[in-house]
Amino acid sequence: MTGTTMTKQIHLTRRSPAYWRVTFDHPPLNIFGPETIPQLNEIITALETDEQVKVVVFDSAVDGFFLTHYNFVAKPEDSQLPPGPTGLPPIPDMFVRLSRAPVVSIVSIRGRATGVGSELALASDMRFASRERAILSQWEVGAGLVPGGGPMARLPRLIGRGRALEVLLGADDIGGNLAELYGYVNRSLPDAELDAFVDALAVRISSFDKQAMADTKRLVNLNSLPPDAEIAPEWDALTAALGRPASQARLRSLFERGFHKPGDVETRLGYHVGLLGAR
Repeated sequence: MTGTTMTKQIHLTRRSPAYWRVTFDHPPLNIFGPETIPQLNEIITALETDEQVKVVVFDSAVDGFFLTHYNFVAKPEDSQLPPGPTGLPPIPDMFVRLSRAPVVSIVSIRGRATGVGSELALASDMRFASRERAILSQWEVGAGLVPGGGPMARLPRLIGRGRALEVLLGADDIGGNLAELYGYVNRSLPDAELDAFVDALAVRISSFDKQAMADTKRLVNLNSLPPDAEIAPEWDALTAALGRPASQARLRSLFERGFHKPGDVETRLGYHVGLLGAR
């Protein structure tokens, strides 16, 4: 039986008991804020505890944006949330739990996966991207910040140290083709073929035995996932960076250019953070 549960920013659609779709739908930019955290946490908890679900696909209903950065205009007190079950702050906690859940997680990236969106993709088991329309970005260093959701721990394991440093310190936009070449995504596909490919893969996986899949993923995790001790310092570094005057000045400059609003800054964030230190 197929059913749909809707929240303000996220739609959970059960294509079947074994195959779920999670769709981000927070126009115009799919910005991730403190109000998104409990909604995503509810879904992560369901993935951990539901006995039938075997595969989940994350995608977006917002044209041009898969999932973007954190909401920097949210009230500070709204972002001061208690740690999750792992003891980590809420966002890295959810991503760690997603990586370890006995469910196969797939992201289908069409549009920008910026900051939190990139970190969700890295925490998922597989990543597939639109060749023409996907953009991945860890933009934070360009704004004087430090990424907080685990990319320093995950990216070097995935694409190697040099390329990880290029992505993180270059703070630029990475298109679908380059993301595939680097191993940032499993593969990029023509935009017209992305949905059918991801859906067919998810349906195929959902037909397999859950215990066999969960055991296989658990053993792969032993050889590939970073320990929590590597994830925790990233959030502390982000928090510290947000308090630095130099970082605040760069963020103000970015807001003056049009950050957090539909337009060229959000569409070409990598380009614009590269201008913040220009003389």
